[in-house]
Amino acid sequence: MATELTQTHKDQLSKWIDSTKNYKFTLLYKISRDGCVAPTFHSLCDNKGPTVTVLYNTDKSVYGAYTAVNWQSNGAYSVDAKAFLFKLEYNGTAQPMKFPNKTGGTNAIYGNASYGPTFGGHDLHSFSATVNKSGNNFPLNGNTNGFGGTYDMQGQNYNSVMNGHLQVLDLEVYSIEEQELLQKPWIRNVDWSRKFEEEIKDRVATYKPLPGLDLQQARILLVGQVGAGKSSYFNTINSIFRGHISAQANAGSAEHSLTTSYRTYQVRDGYAGKSLNFRLCDTRGLEEDQGLDDHEIGYLLEGHVPDRYKFNPAVPLSPDALGFVKNPTMSDRIHCVAFVLDGSTVDVIPEKVMERIKSMQLRMNQRGIPQVVLLTKIDRICEEISNDISKVFFSPRMKDCVDRVSMVMGLPRSHILPVKNYESEVELDQNINILSLLSLRRILNFADDYLYNTLDEIELDKVQHIKIRERN
Repeated sequence: MATELTQTHKDQLSKWIDSTKNYKFTLLYKISRDGCVAPTFHSLCDNKGPTVTVLYNTDKSVYGAYTAVNWQSNGAYSVDAKAFLFKLEYNGTAQPMKFPNKTGGTNAIYGNASYGPTFGGHDLHSFSATVNKSGNNFPLNGNTNGFGGTYDMQGQNYNSVMNGHLQVLDLEVYSIEEQELLQKPWIRNVDWSRKFEEEIKDRVATYKPLPGLDLQQARILLVGQVGAGKSSYFNTINSIFRGHISAQANAGSAEHSLTTSYRTYQVRDGYAGKSLNFRLCDTRGLEEDQGLDDHEIGYLLEGHVPDRYKFNPAVPLSPDALGFVKNPTMSDRIHCVAFVLDGSTVDVIPEKVMERIKSMQLRMNQRGIPQVVLLTKIDRICEEISNDISKVFFSPRMKDCVDRVSMVMGLPRSHILPVKNYESEVELDQNINILSLLSLRRILNFADDYLYNTLDEIELDKVQHIKIRERN
């Protein structure tokens, strides 16, 4: 169990604190790092303004409390009408509930130099003095003798919130700071005008792969979790060039991947127009126990898999499969890979899925294939973006998300591309189009980088062959 707040947790807490604002969470104190020692808690957390205290117990429940006033060590109660208790998860399942102060703010928190975080008349007294770790957890010596006395528990009890004990894997305290939109965008030179949309659309429409390789179309492989938006990304690009919302690829929400076949989709410029010089290759979504395996991703990258090949989890792809391309050309190979990640859930990607992604990246790196991340569903990350997509590069929360994904994926920030797919919209949107076209232009640039490297290798081989002939 992860013992840190996910972005989903932070979003929920932010809504409870003030749904009209964005907040930055800064970790002040963590008992697994700093020790479960009351004076240490106070030295790190007193006079730091609003804070959130979070406990992660051994039954995978996550709960805690918020206060808008400073922690003190004066042995007195503080008044705080905005304080509340909460639970985020119970036994590993999301069960968000807010428990507001019911006394008008009196006795909201208790500041004592020998106490850890204490809320109400001991509705939640976390610990006293020092608690040593026992095995993998901290058996906190606090109590909940006043449970429900200061805070309205809305029918919940000690068992349904805290599993009836105070054995925790960790306890954290975060400072909470209001976060405004940035004054300057963290990515510059994006013009959200109709003219810019047409310019960038024309650049994509007139794209041609590097000459000298006998290649008509660059191939982009879309890889990602079930429901992240792989097929929807193709539909979005297709819609932009069709001039209306298109749903050519099967997309939606389901327990397992809706994409069961390998498709090398073409995008046409206008209704019945000419095919553009790239293909978006869609395959089945990644799952913890299903989806592409290492051998299949290798075959895909090298161009062995034919269009419309139907994957069968019970029968792994092999050279004996019907239609297997035994001698792929440059036109069959993948020239860039776009990992598609749901930006609103990047903190909770299952460990097994992440391991599969890392294994795939190893194979891509061995072949020199560039990778990017398409960060989808960005309208769920920040309310400002939801209201206006053009605010995407002004959002500090979006920037933080890009930074986290960059670190997790081991890719430069310039390779992390926020996008908003068409989902519920019935008409095209200029800002959605611009953001999607920007991402596609970047991907095609990366594909060209791969082609340049390939061309260099071919030319180097020619030079070496000439030298060998001259020696002979």
